[in-house]
Amino acid sequence: MRELENKRIFAGENKREKGIQQRIIMVQEFINKQFYNLFVFTYIFGLVLYGTIGFDGIDEICAMLLLVLLIYGIFKTEGWYVNKAFLCVIGIFIFYACYSLYIHSNSKAAIVSDFIIQFKPYLAFFAVYFLVPQWSASQKKILKDTSLVIWLAMLCIGIVAQANFLVFKYTVGHVAYFAAIVTSSSLLYLYCSDGSKKDKAIFLLMLATGLLSGRAKFYGFFIVGAAAVIFSRYICNLRLNFKTLLVAAIGIAAMIAVSWQKLVLYFGVGQSIESVPDDFLARAMLYTTAFEIFQDYMPFGSGFASFASFSSGTHYSEIYEKYGIESVKGISRDNYSYIADTYYPCLAQFGIVGVVLYLLFFLFVFGKALKFYKRNLSDKHFVIPFLIICYFLIENIADATFTSHRGLFIMMLLGLVLSESKLLVLKKSNHD
Repeated sequence: MRELENKRIFAGENKREKGIQQRIIMVQEFINKQFYNLFVFTYIFGLVLYGTIGFDGIDEICAMLLLVLLIYGIFKTEGWYVNKAFLCVIGIFIFYACYSLYIHSNSKAAIVSDFIIQFKPYLAFFAVYFLVPQWSASQKKILKDTSLVIWLAMLCIGIVAQANFLVFKYTVGHVAYFAAIVTSSSLLYLYCSDGSKKDKAIFLLMLATGLLSGRAKFYGFFIVGAAAVIFSRYICNLRLNFKTLLVAAIGIAAMIAVSWQKLVLYFGVGQSIESVPDDFLARAMLYTTAFEIFQDYMPFGSGFASFASFSSGTHYSEIYEKYGIESVKGISRDNYSYIADTYYPCLAQFGIVGVVLYLLFFLFVFGKALKFYKRNLSDKHFVIPFLIICYFLIENIADATFTSHRGLFIMMLLGLVLSESKLLVLKKSNHD
């Protein structure tokens, strides 16, 4: 009788475990399907057609849908588990929101608006990294083919635009959007491919199309991209020696050489502020003033919506008048079109502490990518995160890419690559 009862209990436990496993599978399948749809939608409408459609709020809609999917995933996870690093980021942003309200950095509406904009890229990364979406080979094939079709369209636009640069404006909205579409499509192709030598060659060919944008920043990024693809297999064996430092110095020198003319124009390198052309004066003044704000608002900065952010323009911040730059073209109350034209000055809102935290985030991503890559994953699982980090570090010099619609999609892709790496390492460990 006792034995029969034990069998019944054992059978019940097995049935319950099977039910739990089925629910987990169903939840993951739902996440996989819905995230794939959202990813494709964000790629097409939130990136490729963003400038063509002219609907600025589409990236916020995509971010909101991603947040809903994240909340669903958390509630369906036992114990409502959330990544510790993400919890840390949330805590930091809440602190800065409270700090901004305390020092009255701007109106409450402006602070909330800037909070959402600044938090958006971190949400994109950590949400995808947490959800660990898994795609089938056929789904990747569709995206791979789609990225090739879009690249061919960008190639045609880029070639025609060499005769008249206004072609960029009339087709994709801005030359910066063109470069971002090329970059994202190239990285997406590499992610969806097998990572063979042929795939890497096609990736570099696709990426080279961005050179048609004529952007100095892209020249530098392409050099980094080519070096990363060619030397990726040697990454794990790198040592800090004379040869490594020499190669790094040559690479940096090459990037500076191709970007020198723009550095002179953008930041007045080698000349006084007075001699900087009017069209580039706003960016130079933002950088100059940012250093003053870092000193005056130690260590947490001037707060949300106070300086060099979109919300500090729409809800015009008193900081610009305080530092006497309100009359600069593109920074005035009536014309604030250049206020959010670059990202690094915006870090003055978060002070020295914010700069350290910003760099720590990318070190966190780099560390994860390298750790996973050393577990015998394919080169692409390290190359893509590495290139995305370099892309943001370079682009943010003279563009607010990190907090833009372009940044949203690329951060989603970054989370996707690292989550796949994490899953592959886990499967490999279980198999071993």
